[in-house]
Amino acid sequence: MPDKKEKKEHQPLKWTFPEYIKYERRRGWYFWTLLIALIIIIHSLLTANWLFALIIIMLGIILVINHRAEPATMEFEINHDGIKLSGKSYRYNEINKFWIIYNPPEVKSLYFDMKSPLHPRLTVPLEKENPVEVKSFLRQYLVEDLEQEQEPFSDTFGRVFKL
Repeated sequence: MPDKKEKKEHQPLKWTFPEYIKYERRRGWYFWTLLIALIIIIHSLLTANWLFALIIIMLGIILVINHRAEPATMEFEINHDGIKLSGKSYRYNEINKFWIIYNPPEVKSLYFDMKSPLHPRLTVPLEKENPVEVKSFLRQYLVEDLEQEQEPFSDTFGRVFKL
């Protein structure tokens, strides 16, 4: 249950982070990715699965474009009204719960489970923020999900395969 007794004693927290992590990829990563993509495309063409081949080609184009672009800097703020991510505000009544996964140096993330089915989870890198301060501030308004002990599979997958 959110702590109501210490409301407004905490100062709002604000920090910036890159929109996404731009991984340094070695030649081997590109070689294996290209080889796997070619095998999938050839298999798709041989089985007349044209749409899947097109999707794989489009994913390759997106990876190339994404690699060439620099990530935008996102501004994040936790205040007494809600949270704000690069100008988009979310009031606390739009959020179910939050949790923090803190396993430095790989994982330092703050997660919000949104009430809207169209926006189920918001992930915010903690960067150099103190997770105890963030948790203390958010517990005034939101329930903390203490059952979450690992980062979501999609985040682990993206980090391990440098996507």
